[in-house]
Amino acid sequence: MSDDTGTPVPWYHALLSRARIGKFVSVGALGATADTVVLVILAEGFGLLEEAAVLAGIETSILLMFTLNEYWTFPEVGQHGHRALLRRLGRSHMVRSGAVVVQFLIFVVLYRLFYVSVNAVGIDLWLVAAKLSGISIAFVLNYIMESLFTWRVQQT
Repeated sequence: MSDDTGTPVPWYHALLSRARIGKFVSVGALGATADTVVLVILAEGFGLLEEAAVLAGIETSILLMFTLNEYWTFPEVGQHGHRALLRRLGRSHMVRSGAVVVQFLIFVVLYRLFYVSVNAVGIDLWLVAAKLSGISIAFVLNYIMESLFTWRVQQT
């Protein structure tokens, strides 16, 4: 990897790009919103088991965030074409699987073991708080892993 003058720079400079981190945070906020909305609609609106609703929200957000990251956060990285796109989508799912496990376990522990009844406008706010706690902790893991393994920023 090199800068605009062709001078080699350490691989972690691409990882620490403020612009890229800002975009990833923005995309993550949209993903977290979609994830939480799906959870609330499925669990509170349709009575789906909370853990199943969490997994549906996670998958929804993964697909949304992959699309936004592909075309906005990391548009200059990687090969073009449908096969390359599908490979990145597959890598994204593999990479995010670790963070999904972390997020899911944090949700289950907080929601099932430390439940506090807090409701507002008919919504279980503890459900939302447990969900957002898991998302927050998994975020850093996702950024590092997605940057290095899905879009391979260190190779640009």
